[in-house]
Amino acid sequence: MADIINTLYSWLWSTPMIVFCIAAGVIFTLMTKFAQVRLIGDMIKQMFRGKSSKSGISSFQALSLALSGRVGTGNIAGVATAIAYGGPGAVFWMWLIAFFGAATAYVESTLGQIYKEKVDGEYRGGPAYYIEKGLNRRWAGMIFGVAGLLAMAVLMPGVQSNAISAGFDNAFSISPWITGIFLAVLLGVIIIGGVKRIANVAQLVVPFMALGYILVALVIIFMNIEAVPGVFKLIFTSAFGADQLFGGILGSAIAWGVKRGIYSNEAGQGTGPHAASAAEVSHPAKQGLVQAFSIYIDTLLVCSATAFMILFTGSYNVYESDQSTLIVNNIGDSVEVGTAYTQMAVDSQLPGFGSPFVAIALFFFAFTTIMAYYYIAESNVVYLFKGRNLKIPMMILKIAMIAATFYGTVRTSTLAWTLGDIGLGFMVWTNLIGLVFLYKPAIQALKDYEEQKKQGLDPEYNSTKLGVKNADFWEDGYKKEEEAV
Repeated sequence: MADIINTLYSWLWSTPMIVFCIAAGVIFTLMTKFAQVRLIGDMIKQMFRGKSSKSGISSFQALSLALSGRVGTGNIAGVATAIAYGGPGAVFWMWLIAFFGAATAYVESTLGQIYKEKVDGEYRGGPAYYIEKGLNRRWAGMIFGVAGLLAMAVLMPGVQSNAISAGFDNAFSISPWITGIFLAVLLGVIIIGGVKRIANVAQLVVPFMALGYILVALVIIFMNIEAVPGVFKLIFTSAFGADQLFGGILGSAIAWGVKRGIYSNEAGQGTGPHAASAAEVSHPAKQGLVQAFSIYIDTLLVCSATAFMILFTGSYNVYESDQSTLIVNNIGDSVEVGTAYTQMAVDSQLPGFGSPFVAIALFFFAFTTIMAYYYIAESNVVYLFKGRNLKIPMMILKIAMIAATFYGTVRTSTLAWTLGDIGLGFMVWTNLIGLVFLYKPAIQALKDYEEQKKQGLDPEYNSTKLGVKNADFWEDGYKKEEEAV
């Protein structure tokens, strides 16, 4: 079984995957004329303009829901792992994939809006929907639907819950199975309320947790302000193999930076479009721009906060590609790669504060990610069982999700990450292949949005006018819903 898992992992995360992800981001960046730079002001404005309705959530709620999926254990344990196996240079490649990934996030999230549907009074959408409608092939959409359901409900929740249990065990000596029961009960209470409750929890928790985490990182940076030039030099020289110490692992720096960057910000993974599709907006490009900005929040702010805390305090080891030979041994070889690096970093500057703070931050980060995973899995269940009674499939989903979350707390972190990477890999490959064939309506939507803005209008979308087929929700133009009370 272990051989099968490792073989799948090596296939999915081979060099072609890395090249594909970067190439897609570069192409979409050129096609949108660097929209992630040109329209950054619009991204921020649109974040607060969309209002929730009876069928949809607000732009800010959709952003928070997407961020709850993006900002998770990858921002703490994932960044530490990238540094451990790719060296400090991996941080640069995380930044680069985030920059180009913002364009990919715009394309996939705009497509999610264009091809969304109203199902049982709620907006639903995502890669399965736009792959089917854009290609006019139900079977193609079902491939992503199955991959997304399997990854979100079974393979990936364990990564998040495993990190929470490890953090609690390290900080508070709480047994993993106790943490597992607590998470299972809490998750069950929240997911029973559906997307509205998940979005409400996310919009309250996500901004609070991100700002608090970044604030602590800033405190540590200011405490080590004299090290700023040296740390940035280390990141850039290591990223290109110019640093003598890390020159031999340039390939690992790129691979781990890209892999953990994608895992963290999820650009191209196909998760963001689910949240984007649920938003009540008058033009798909509006939410596409908001979701592009979420990549910056995730990687350039939260991931960088972790990286800086670790690098400024020297709380890391770096291993050769075989993951057994130490190149740098700053903290002793008995410290497990992952969350412990970040806990040690904060503790070294704020004694007695680091382990509890990181454990609590990780709980908020990872648990809200599990919430987002449930919503994404639910959307794919709705897609796969379209037109059928959903009561039994939804009940099975809830049980499977809770069980996977509990199991993740008691299994080894290596197995949890490997299974999570396999789930992620299936989704990335399926979604990016779909985007290659379907990007044109998203680029067209951006041009339409900008043209209406130049005319002083509040952009509204009409799929019939633009000749976009199967975008049934928009075929008569934007139909404003009554605002939610």
